[in-house]
Amino acid sequence: MRLQVIEMKLHNFNSGPSILPLPVLEQASNAIHNFNNTGLSILEIGHRTSHFQEVLNDAIASVKRLMQLDDQYEVLFLHGGATTQFMQVPMNLLDDDQIAAYCDNGIWGNKALKEASLFGNIVVAASSADKKHTYIPKELVFPETANYLHITTNNTVEGTQWHDYPTTTIPLIGDMSSDIFSRQINFKKFSLIYAGAQKNMGAAGVNMLVIKKDILGKIQRRIPTIMNYQKHIEAGSLMNTPPVFAVYVSMLTLKWIEEEGGLVEMGRRSKERASLLYNTLDSLPFFKTYVAKEDRSEMNAVFFIEDENLQNLFLDECKQAGFIGVKGYRTVGGIRVSMYNALPLSSVQAMVDLMQSFASKHA
Repeated sequence: MRLQVIEMKLHNFNSGPSILPLPVLEQASNAIHNFNNTGLSILEIGHRTSHFQEVLNDAIASVKRLMQLDDQYEVLFLHGGATTQFMQVPMNLLDDDQIAAYCDNGIWGNKALKEASLFGNIVVAASSADKKHTYIPKELVFPETANYLHITTNNTVEGTQWHDYPTTTIPLIGDMSSDIFSRQINFKKFSLIYAGAQKNMGAAGVNMLVIKKDILGKIQRRIPTIMNYQKHIEAGSLMNTPPVFAVYVSMLTLKWIEEEGGLVEMGRRSKERASLLYNTLDSLPFFKTYVAKEDRSEMNAVFFIEDENLQNLFLDECKQAGFIGVKGYRTVGGIRVSMYNALPLSSVQAMVDLMQSFASKHA
């Protein structure tokens, strides 16, 4: 009952860690006290027991079903979040004298390319810095000898998203942390995908990777064991103690996605939420959004009120209305509404109602 009261009163627009489906919260809460009638908490079970192996197997199977992957791909659940992958990707795929191409479309892509530059030669295939990362440049320039091309599929901070992925003859790497499992796509276009779980597929503390096996084992660098993808594959994500609870919550969330209709249904809901919000933004000149219309993110809408005093007043009213996490990222400012899979349309409607009321009073 307490969870239901919280859900009714608060509208969780946090950018991550973010809203989780209520059934997932309820199952996870029960498992903390008694996991699958074992008499043990999920926080207490051994990671090498059959109890956790079943959780891990179920999570991997859900990923493969949702992504429609075959045995060419391996799925890993690892520590460190997506930021760790900024170094682990080039450590496994790039020698010191080789080239990798990166798209600089926002803060996270920029951080990724800077980390990669410690391991090899980095070419910026495209950058949107000239317009403060408010669009996705479609013309990419990089040598065909590059080991891979890296993109951030959704830019949480700036509110942009790749809606059509680049076609390339070299391996495509995707940081999908903020739009993973939000729509049906051809995941096989990618040779490696990584995503922190805390936005669309679970709780903070675990990072999911999907790796096409044929891209591994091609560099000369000596890789520390704990950073070596091949070693993690051999160990089945159990090289060291995994974040058991976070993996369990991811498994529950992935099953919820499947039960709700899979990625086709998640995509329909994403478009419905995003259309409601962006149509309202477009109808209210009082609010400003500078993101190119064709590149707007369905996950994170970023907009502004030019009068800073009124913007602060709007944020205050959001707080009073029970809207959580709507202040823009510290380097960008403004207002940010994150609309991940578990967010009900009613929360977006509540935001739209407040926007219309506020604009009518202050425009």
